[in-house]
Amino acid sequence: MGTVRFGVHDVVNIRFAISPLGEAVAAFRAALDPGRHAVHLPWLRPAVALLGDRDLARRTAPLADLARRGPLPDALTPPPRCPLSEFEEELARAPVDAELAEAVRAWWRAAVAPHWPRMRALQEADIAHRTRQLAEDGIQEVFAHLHPTLSWEGDRLTSPQLRHHRSDFEGVELGGTGVTLAPTVFGAECRLLAGDGVTPPALVYPARALGTLWERRDPAGDGLARLMGRSRARLLAHTSSPSTTTQLAARTGLSPGAVSQHLAVLRDAGLVTSHRYRREVHYTASDLGTALLRSP
Repeated sequence: MGTVRFGVHDVVNIRFAISPLGEAVAAFRAALDPGRHAVHLPWLRPAVALLGDRDLARRTAPLADLARRGPLPDALTPPPRCPLSEFEEELARAPVDAELAEAVRAWWRAAVAPHWPRMRALQEADIAHRTRQLAEDGIQEVFAHLHPTLSWEGDRLTSPQLRHHRSDFEGVELGGTGVTLAPTVFGAECRLLAGDGVTPPALVYPARALGTLWERRDPAGDGLARLMGRSRARLLAHTSSPSTTTQLAARTGLSPGAVSQHLAVLRDAGLVTSHRYRREVHYTASDLGTALLRSP
């Protein structure tokens, strides 16, 4: 049984993050063992075909050789730092040699990056839900719904899945660093990534609503599209979780300039709100916008 012990400072230092590097590595494992990931079948078909591509197989050979020898090392997926991490930024932090880094990069570009906006949107929606739950009900309620194997006992989070590659591993004392909660698209279990002295440990857990990830449907209803135009209706639908102009452009196929113009109209109408985080502005549907999306 793996254990994570929390102190007072750890509880107030809980944060959320997304790891594109971690998702790339997890996606590779899924493509090697597709039978365990039936929920991703629409993605798996072309991904498995990519593994058979001679050029890509040559470029990803170091990663494939490592995966065949057993579990991939934790060094390949350092704990993520924030929800805005970029793939290259995380890869630069991973203590791996240039050949392995290039293998992961080749896989990311071919199999994951084209679908990343969709994957990231699901993870952002999960974080938005957990953040509201944390504010309304507290951390114990958040942990109670992260995964069926997790349980909160006193000051400890326990699970048979929170194990480590060391045979003598019994648990982790956070010691005031806090912990990062990171939703994953490709994992069915919880995993604990050890901290590195600068970045706190990360608890990786399956994101919510995975069954909706590959649905092919227009998120904006015909009635709403007739009312405000299809482009603005689609943009509003994609702001159910905080999103930047670049992310919205990737999800909708609109140009960044067009997205900015439509967002200005939606914001003036009180349907979306905006807030700045570091160098990026994030747009989120307001209560009014959410109510409009949910109306018949």
